[in-house]
Amino acid sequence: MEQTKLKTLVDKLYLQLQSSPEKLDDYLTDNMQWHVSAPINTLYNKEQIIESFWQPLSSALPDIERKPFINVESEYQGAIWIASTGYFIGTFSNDLFSIPATNRTLYLRYTELVKLEDNKISQYYIILDFLDVMNQAGVNPLRKSLGHSGLVMPPTTMDGLYREDVQQSDSEKSQKLVIDMLNELGNFDGKSLESMELQNFWHNDFMWYGPAGIGTTRGIEGFRTNHQGPFVFSFPDRSVDHKATLVANGNYVATGGWPHMHGTHSVGGWLGLPPSNKELSLRVMDIWRREGDLLKENWVAIDIIDMCMQMGLDVFDMMKQQLKCK
Repeated sequence: MEQTKLKTLVDKLYLQLQSSPEKLDDYLTDNMQWHVSAPINTLYNKEQIIESFWQPLSSALPDIERKPFINVESEYQGAIWIASTGYFIGTFSNDLFSIPATNRTLYLRYTELVKLEDNKISQYYIILDFLDVMNQAGVNPLRKSLGHSGLVMPPTTMDGLYREDVQQSDSEKSQKLVIDMLNELGNFDGKSLESMELQNFWHNDFMWYGPAGIGTTRGIEGFRTNHQGPFVFSFPDRSVDHKATLVANGNYVATGGWPHMHGTHSVGGWLGLPPSNKELSLRVMDIWRREGDLLKENWVAIDIIDMCMQMGLDVFDMMKQQLKCK
């Protein structure tokens, strides 16, 4: 069956930003909200998008290029939603929010969820992994990732940008599997990670592509050791609103929200940080790929810098202090 490359409205918007950024009216609704991970946060019009989002990126990376490796879209609650992940790539020629330029190629990881109304963007959510940018610049204000650090891989099947005529039954199967798995994560008994029976939902060699500070893990045990254990024990009362947004297309499913999770940081260990005893809201996005009856890969974005700010920690200031000591 012939495959077609999915080029979304968001892809076209970024081409417009590169050529004539002032001409965005064809892409944005009048009441659009543009939500970006810390330190940018929420923007409300095209002037703010250009000044606070695009100009910092394009100034730091004068030859900037957006390279998605997953685009999926579907209808959710009467609107079209697009989920995407990949990298902004370019030569890191100028500082980016005080992160020192390296004059080398930079891979700025992004994950986004976009709501369309009348074929225009009404809600845009993007998490940019600025902590990974710091790591690429040679500074690490937090504990090193327990998992593998570095470039995140595209889907093993290399079909993240291509779509055949998908069967609705395939999308529904993927969606049910993800929802059931998220419900299973709510079965934690507070003592044993094995109380969440992930083997019923994940392949043995499942890949979990986490953000900087956590890293990539392989297999259920790798996930439990390098992320799940430190996280769930540090946030024992965590709750997940997995209905915030849901995109299901064939073997791909995306979930997320702004925020997507809540929990009290009452125990130390996560990212090597002491407990703040504060209730935190978490901006989280996930894109899943199903293979057969189980999940095979998961691309995860978490706004860790925003979480640290809620704890009273300024990661950018911590970076500056580390640079002074070099």
